[in-house]
Amino acid sequence: MATKQRGRPRSFDRETALEKAMRAFWEHGYEGTSVSELTREIGIGAPSLYAAFGDKRSLFEEVVRVYGVTHGAGPARALTEEPTARAAVERMLREAADEFTDPAHPHGCLVIHAATNCTTPEVEQALREQRGASLAAIEDRLRQGVDAGELPEHTDIAALARFVGAVFQGMSQQSRDGASKAELEGIADIAMAAWPVRESPGRSLEPGSHPA
Repeated sequence: MATKQRGRPRSFDRETALEKAMRAFWEHGYEGTSVSELTREIGIGAPSLYAAFGDKRSLFEEVVRVYGVTHGAGPARALTEEPTARAAVERMLREAADEFTDPAHPHGCLVIHAATNCTTPEVEQALREQRGASLAAIEDRLRQGVDAGELPEHTDIAALARFVGAVFQGMSQQSRDGASKAELEGIADIAMAAWPVRESPGRSLEPGSHPA
């Protein structure tokens, strides 16, 4: 007589399950997503979910890692691939306008939205650290811009990085509130108009302008 197998079903696909869990956390936040909702979305029982991913927090941590290399990978790519700090930040904001309003998935940024009303200290701290790391990456790219002579020597790098981060986070929330891609692109336009520029010898540049 064959022994009945326990655990997750034979048809279980880990990547698909993670994508479904990601959408649940993305839509409802960490606190707003229950284990029962996760099992319903993924299509497995609680014992199978625990066997595959551990507890809810462990599943969320894995979801955030996957998000960081898929839907949330745009900012890191922009900061590393673009030749100038200005181009990197502009691409980051314009791609955010597109990504945050994509109808194929929940709006906004998972890492930003999942922290809303989060009362689990370990999760709240992990998300804060991740946002802090993103801010540090922006600051590092801006510092490279100063070193390369793209930005004025006395640019307040920390303040400018926080400005960019605030715009990015605000765009995420605006998208959750129904802002369109065009409206978010308008925010990006205004943000880039405030970009600091160096004065060329014998020539004064207005804020927001840049050499041809």
